[in-house]
Amino acid sequence: MTLSIREADDRDFAAMVDVWAEAWTALLPHIDFDARRPWFTQYLGTLRQEGAILLAAFDAADRVQGFVTVDPGKQEVDQLVTALAVQRRGVGRQLLHLAKERSPVGLSLTVNVMNTRALGLYLSEGFVVVGDGVSSRSGLPVHHMRWTGSEGHALV
Repeated sequence: MTLSIREADDRDFAAMVDVWAEAWTALLPHIDFDARRPWFTQYLGTLRQEGAILLAAFDAADRVQGFVTVDPGKQEVDQLVTALAVQRRGVGRQLLHLAKERSPVGLSLTVNVMNTRALGLYLSEGFVVVGDGVSSRSGLPVHHMRWTGSEGHALV
Protein backbone atom coordinates (compact mmCIF):
# COMPACT_ATOMS: atom_id res chain seq x y z
CA MET A 1 0.00 0.00 0.00
CA THR A 2 1.35 3.37 -1.02
CA LEU A 3 0.94 6.00 1.63
CA SER A 4 1.96 9.58 2.10
CA ILE A 5 2.53 10.74 5.64
CA ARG A 6 2.50 14.37 6.68
CA GLU A 7 1.71 16.56 9.64
CA ALA A 8 -2.03 16.77 10.09
CA ASP A 9 -3.82 20.09 10.28
CA ASP A 10 -7.27 21.14 11.45
CA ARG A 11 -8.82 20.14 8.10
CA ASP A 12 -7.74 16.53 8.73
CA PHE A 13 -9.28 16.25 12.19
CA ALA A 14 -12.74 15.08 11.05
CA ALA A 15 -11.26 12.18 9.06
CA MET A 16 -8.88 11.35 11.90
CA VAL A 17 -11.78 11.25 14.34
CA ASP A 18 -13.66 8.95 11.94
CA VAL A 19 -10.72 6.52 11.92
CA TRP A 20 -10.40 6.77 15.71
CA ALA A 21 -14.11 6.09 16.33
CA GLU A 22 -14.18 3.18 13.87
CA ALA A 23 -11.09 1.50 15.32
CA TRP A 24 -12.08 1.90 18.96
CA THR A 25 -15.69 0.85 18.33
CA ALA A 26 -14.40 -2.38 16.77
CA LEU A 27 -12.22 -3.03 19.84
CA LEU A 28 -14.68 -1.90 22.52
CA PRO A 29 -18.19 -2.06 21.02
CA HIS A 30 -19.86 -1.47 24.40
CA ILE A 31 -18.49 2.11 24.50
CA ASP A 32 -20.18 4.80 22.39
CA PHE A 33 -17.21 6.39 20.64
CA ASP A 34 -19.47 8.32 18.28
CA ALA A 35 -20.70 10.26 21.32
CA ARG A 36 -17.05 11.04 22.16
CA ARG A 37 -16.25 12.63 18.78
CA PRO A 38 -16.50 16.27 19.97
CA TRP A 39 -14.28 15.50 22.95
CA PHE A 40 -11.69 13.73 20.81
CA THR A 41 -11.61 16.52 18.21
CA GLN A 42 -10.88 19.00 20.99
CA TYR A 43 -8.36 16.58 22.52
CA LEU A 44 -6.36 16.42 19.28
CA GLY A 45 -6.15 20.21 19.30
CA THR A 46 -5.06 20.20 22.93
CA LEU A 47 -2.35 17.62 22.25
CA ARG A 48 -0.98 19.79 19.43
CA GLN A 49 -1.12 22.96 21.56
CA GLU A 50 0.85 21.16 24.26
CA GLY A 51 3.64 20.22 21.83
CA ALA A 52 2.54 16.99 20.16
CA ILE A 53 3.14 16.41 16.48
CA LEU A 54 0.18 14.82 14.70
CA LEU A 55 1.29 12.70 11.76
CA ALA A 56 -1.37 11.25 9.46
CA ALA A 57 -1.08 8.57 6.78
CA PHE A 58 -3.04 9.14 3.57
CA ASP A 59 -3.81 6.71 0.77
CA ALA A 60 -3.62 7.57 -2.95
CA ALA A 61 -7.14 9.06 -2.77
CA ASP A 62 -6.01 11.34 0.11
CA ARG A 63 -8.08 9.48 2.72
CA VAL A 64 -6.73 9.20 6.25
CA GLN A 65 -5.67 5.62 6.97
CA GLY A 66 -4.11 6.22 10.35
CA PHE A 67 -2.33 8.69 12.59
CA VAL A 68 0.04 9.00 15.50
CA THR A 69 0.51 11.76 18.06
CA VAL A 70 4.03 12.11 19.38
CA ASP A 71 5.25 14.70 21.86
CA PRO A 72 9.06 14.80 21.68
CA GLY A 73 9.26 17.08 24.73
CA LYS A 74 7.33 14.61 26.88
CA GLN A 75 8.76 11.63 24.96
CA GLU A 76 5.25 10.29 24.62
CA VAL A 77 2.93 8.69 22.10
CA ASP A 78 -0.64 9.39 23.13
CA GLN A 79 -2.51 8.01 20.10
CA LEU A 80 -1.64 5.49 17.39
CA VAL A 81 -4.69 4.52 15.35
CA THR A 82 -5.17 2.82 11.99
CA ALA A 83 -8.28 2.35 9.89
CA LEU A 84 -9.79 -1.13 10.11
CA ALA A 85 -9.24 -1.71 6.39
CA VAL A 86 -5.47 -1.33 6.74
CA GLN A 87 -4.81 -2.93 10.10
CA ARG A 88 -2.00 -5.49 10.04
CA ARG A 89 -0.67 -3.99 6.79
CA GLY A 90 2.23 -1.99 8.23
CA VAL A 91 0.57 1.42 8.55
CA GLY A 92 0.84 1.50 12.34
CA ARG A 93 4.46 0.35 12.16
CA GLN A 94 5.31 3.12 9.66
CA LEU A 95 3.69 5.71 11.89
CA LEU A 96 5.46 4.34 14.96
CA HIS A 97 8.82 4.53 13.15
CA LEU A 98 8.18 8.19 12.39
CA ALA A 99 7.28 8.80 16.03
CA LYS A 100 10.60 7.22 17.02
CA GLU A 101 12.41 9.49 14.56
CA ARG A 102 10.75 12.53 16.17
CA SER A 103 11.77 11.38 19.65
CA PRO A 104 14.94 9.29 19.17
CA VAL A 105 15.91 9.42 22.85
CA GLY A 106 12.85 7.41 23.84
CA LEU A 107 9.10 7.17 24.06
CA SER A 108 6.50 6.10 26.55
CA LEU A 109 2.91 5.09 25.94
CA THR A 110 -0.06 3.40 27.53
CA VAL A 111 -1.92 0.52 25.86
CA ASN A 112 -5.12 -1.26 26.85
CA VAL A 113 -4.26 -4.78 28.01
CA MET A 114 -6.91 -6.34 25.76
CA ASN A 115 -5.56 -4.55 22.67
CA THR A 116 -3.35 -7.51 21.79
CA ARG A 117 -2.57 -6.30 18.26
CA ALA A 118 -1.21 -2.99 19.51
CA LEU A 119 0.63 -4.69 22.35
CA GLY A 120 2.26 -7.09 19.87
CA LEU A 121 3.33 -4.20 17.66
CA TYR A 122 4.88 -2.29 20.54
CA LEU A 123 6.72 -5.34 21.86
CA SER A 124 8.07 -6.11 18.37
CA GLU A 125 9.30 -2.51 18.14
CA GLY A 126 11.36 -2.68 21.33
CA PHE A 127 8.89 -1.31 23.87
CA VAL A 128 8.81 -3.04 27.24
CA VAL A 129 6.10 -3.08 29.89
CA VAL A 130 7.27 -0.94 32.80
CA GLY A 131 4.08 -0.91 34.85
CA ASP A 132 0.37 -1.56 34.94
CA GLY A 133 -2.60 0.60 35.74
CA VAL A 134 -6.17 1.48 34.92
CA SER A 135 -7.30 3.89 32.20
CA SER A 136 -8.80 7.04 33.67
CA ARG A 137 -11.13 7.26 30.65
CA SER A 138 -12.44 3.70 30.32
CA GLY A 139 -11.62 2.10 33.66
CA LEU A 140 -9.94 -0.78 31.80
CA PRO A 141 -6.53 -2.26 32.67
CA VAL A 142 -3.53 -0.83 30.83
CA HIS A 143 0.18 -1.46 30.43
CA HIS A 144 2.61 1.44 30.64
CA MET A 145 5.35 0.84 28.09
CA ARG A 146 8.70 2.40 27.29
CA TRP A 147 11.14 2.39 24.39
CA THR A 148 14.58 3.57 25.46
CA GLY A 149 15.58 5.11 22.16
CA SER A 150 17.66 4.45 19.12
CA GLU A 151 20.83 5.58 20.84
CA GLY A 152 20.19 3.60 23.99
CA HIS A 153 19.32 6.78 25.91
CA ALA A 154 17.28 6.30 29.03
CA LEU A 155 13.99 8.12 29.30
CA VAL A 156 13.72 10.96 31.74
